Amino acid sequence: MTRLAEAKGAVELLLAEAYARRDHVALVSFRGEEAELLLPPTRSLVQTKRRLAALPGGGGTPMAAGLKTALEVAIQAKGRGMTPTVALLTDGRANIALDGTPNRALAAEDAQKMATAIRFNGFPSMVIDMGNRPERSLKALADTLGGPYIPLPRADSNRLSSAVSAALDA
Repeated sequence: MTRLAEAKGAVELLLAEAYARRDHVALVSFRGEEAELLLPPTRSLVQTKRRLAALPGGGGTPMAAGLKTALEVAIQAKGRGMTPTVALLTDGRANIALDGTPNRALAAEDAQKMATAIRFNGFPSMVIDMGNRPERSLKALADTLGGPYIPLPRADSNRLSSAVSAALDA
């Protein structure tokens, strides 16, 4: 099973748990050169699963753009009385800067700036590393966010779901 398929399976388990708790879930995708809000905060399990199933993989990793979009969604959700948590699920390092250029150094710097902004706004966060080997830059990003770094190189859906649930309960 591909890493993206494993990640989708884990997210589906988390969605089912969120649905049982009557939590809202938003879905932000970041690939190519930009991030996109695929689904604003919702309690619809069916709608969220549908959007998740259609999510393609591959391409660049505009992580800072994804974090920026997540921050914007979290701020809006907080304004509506919700208590957002940001969970970043990735298998690689940032390589697309906020301005859309393929520049690893600038992309990493931009991602750190967005992580700082998320932490400054007080949103609990976590980084789930689905890469083949633990990535130091993702551990550093988790440290900046003030949340746990969860390396799961051989994760199956149940392990990932358990790790995220434990981090949310901590």
